[in-house]
Amino acid sequence: MTRIGIIGAGAVTAATIASLIAPTGLDPEIIVVNRTHARAVGLAEDFTYAAAATSRARVRAGHYEDLAGADLVIITAGVNEKDGGATDRSDDQGRRRLIPANARAYADMIGQLREVDPTATVLVVTDPPDPLAALARRLAPEMTILSSGTTIDSLRFRYRIGQELGVPASAVDAVVLGEHGTSAVYAWSTARVGGRRVLDLIEESGEGVETVQSRIREAVTYSNISIIEGIGASQHGIGAVVGQITEAIADDSHAIMPVASYREEYGTFVGLPTVLGRGGAVRVLVPELTPQEQEQLDASAAILREADRIAFESAGL
Repeated sequence: MTRIGIIGAGAVTAATIASLIAPTGLDPEIIVVNRTHARAVGLAEDFTYAAAATSRARVRAGHYEDLAGADLVIITAGVNEKDGGATDRSDDQGRRRLIPANARAYADMIGQLREVDPTATVLVVTDPPDPLAALARRLAPEMTILSSGTTIDSLRFRYRIGQELGVPASAVDAVVLGEHGTSAVYAWSTARVGGRRVLDLIEESGEGVETVQSRIREAVTYSNISIIEGIGASQHGIGAVVGQITEAIADDSHAIMPVASYREEYGTFVGLPTVLGRGGAVRVLVPELTPQEQEQLDASAAILREADRIAFESAGL
């Protein structure tokens, strides 16, 4: 049976477990670890009954030592955007406001995980995931570290394009690159629907291309804030995405998703289309970008390197 560890017992963990216990065929054993163990116990028991109704998955509370040998350890724990004051649309820092508090928490969590499994495969979901993944890599260099990257951003991008063109998101091939944050790069030049360039299809619709681009970018960039204003936390979309990433790694499916892994050419974790398998990032597929998009990606990477520096310093490194 596939063993999945999750550190954290908040809303994103709950949404992730809901995705993983769906009748998809993975049927994992899910071990929930949380600083407040009673919360992990309660969440696990609740999902035990949900799993009994949907699949053969098992959910239980545990401690760090129970994570040794897990196929994947997902980390969702940390201060969220609402509690961390990262919900101002006019603030270019965005999720990076959360770095100091969450970096300190990660220093403790990664340290405890390293003691029981120094070569664990880890998926960082806590915001901001990219600099926290860089910190995890610095703290535990033998671990395989990925962040959820721009997977949720790309899903939102495809959905919004589909809404504009009157097609389902599944019919749209489009990707967001770089930071999961305000410097994210929208790869318009590679976006396609039915083999046609999305930009051409927008132009044919009769509305100004730049107007539509701006509307889509704003909707995607601030989607998390809109959700937080309504229900307090962005959770169900990212939970579904993390479930898909987890299945791709556990099943060695070689599915392609824009997670972030460490890229030597950028000196940091950058969201790029990635072939996923048991080894984590099996292969990274770098899209053919326009010179302007490449400049934007370089700028996003520079912002992420500075974010990494803040994370390292906050963790006392």
